[in-house]
Amino acid sequence: MIIKCAIVDDEPLAVELLASYVQKIPFLELCGKYSNATDALHGIVENPVDLLFLDIQMPELDGLEFSRMVPENTRVVFTTAFNQYAVDGFRVNALDYLLKPISYGDFLEACNKAMQWFQLVQQPETPASGNEEIKSIFVKSEYKLLQINLDDIRYIEGLKDYVKIYTEQSPHPILSLMNMKAIEQMLPASRFIRVHRSFIVQKSKIREIERNRIVFGDVYIPIGDSYKQAFQDFISAK
Repeated sequence: MIIKCAIVDDEPLAVELLASYVQKIPFLELCGKYSNATDALHGIVENPVDLLFLDIQMPELDGLEFSRMVPENTRVVFTTAFNQYAVDGFRVNALDYLLKPISYGDFLEACNKAMQWFQLVQQPETPASGNEEIKSIFVKSEYKLLQINLDDIRYIEGLKDYVKIYTEQSPHPILSLMNMKAIEQMLPASRFIRVHRSFIVQKSKIREIERNRIVFGDVYIPIGDSYKQAFQDFISAK
């Protein structure tokens, strides 16, 4: 999935910085750079985009006012040096809010959030079986953004602020800086089930259960007490 985006900021250095960030992210396509909201409004009418990186403090027409004029399908990530605008930003249904100076890490997280949002929006349009969800997710690992096919995931282990994603394609897990709640929200519940506060497994990969533990080769994943009923319901429904 490619997200078409544009940058609107009256500071040339800020525009070029964000443009350099966009070039590093494979699912973003930069379709426009604008120094004021008036030019941007004309530009996105002729060349619509999915996502705007929009500065709030601009002359003539500020970002908050401009965000109310963009097409309904265009989402906004606000960029500003003034954090008091955060609440106003979310009142106009912005996807995220970035405080200047913007680091690449913060920018990447906002883009990942945007990708998740667009994937969720597209789900109802999926043909055939109505429960067919997204086929992949993007996670940040070692300063890179990795796309992981859901079919490849066996299970996920949580370690404080990190998760380990175990796949069938690699003997080593993918380590990503996020918590279990965050990745659980990214995964379709029809395919994945949380069986312990530290483990999520893909339902279709479960082959063996022994003494309240799921067996993956020489790895034993415990089924936590608070998750036993949901897991039993899943097993009973098979």
